[in-house]
Amino acid sequence: MGRATLIGFSAVAMWALLALLTDASGAVPPFLLSALAFSIGAAIGFAARLAGLSPPPTEPVPAAVWVIGIAGLFGYHFFYFTALRAAPAVEASLIAYLWPLFIVVGSALMPGERLRWFHVAGALLGLAGTALIVTKGGAVAFEARYGFGYAMALVCAFVWAIYSLASRRFPQVPTSVVTWFCLATAILSALCHLALEETVWPQGAGQWLAVAGLGLMPVGAAFYAWDYGVKHGNIQVLGAASYAAPLLSTLVLIAGGAAKAEPAILGACVLITAGAVLAAKNMLFRASGAAEGAKP
Repeated sequence: MGRATLIGFSAVAMWALLALLTDASGAVPPFLLSALAFSIGAAIGFAARLAGLSPPPTEPVPAAVWVIGIAGLFGYHFFYFTALRAAPAVEASLIAYLWPLFIVVGSALMPGERLRWFHVAGALLGLAGTALIVTKGGAVAFEARYGFGYAMALVCAFVWAIYSLASRRFPQVPTSVVTWFCLATAILSALCHLALEETVWPQGAGQWLAVAGLGLMPVGAAFYAWDYGVKHGNIQVLGAASYAAPLLSTLVLIAGGAAKAEPAILGACVLITAGAVLAAKNMLFRASGAAEGAKP
């Protein structure tokens, strides 16, 4: 379970590159960028299958899995983009980042799972750290006129939490099925682009490389890693540790010169790290105890 959890957390690490690569992709509108990146994400799956690294399912995939997968990947991005169009980015992002907390709390409903106080406490510490990053230590002002946008952000959070929890109920379905989820999301994103956006293509090699980077990692390999992690790893630990994504993303932006280090970042680092360690304390201490017991 520890290895699967680490694989799942690698998705969180890859999502940390999302903001930097999105910024580097230029003025490409969100749905077009999603269509391009998810097309590359699907290509990863097809390439892995051709190379024999990702065998296809040996049994028919339940219809529920197709609904969960496509609704999860496309639905999350659709509601997130809609929220950002209809509400200020700070408040919308903060609401959207409730999904790790929803995963931790919702895991109590899963067969064989047991929710403990430290799982919830760790997730709440992570949420507090994320709030520091998103608001930069300032006040959050929720206004009634942005109610629709806030609602879309909340739906976005629920969609990703439900997708993650529901995927765990089908551990027998191989991760290679994510290939088709990515392809369907690319097609649906392209249709939304044609209906809602003006086409602006990436300009120059740098922007195209950024789009390729998005498709290879945060909007590609990350979804395969997350699928494996939520199906076979410790989902409470993954949920709480997911709050590391906005922190790592901010640190990447600082390292890339796209953001400045601020006191709120240090506070967020402490809160998110403490929350992740608290949520994972059973797994960490069990591993430590096993190592001690193995000593001669």
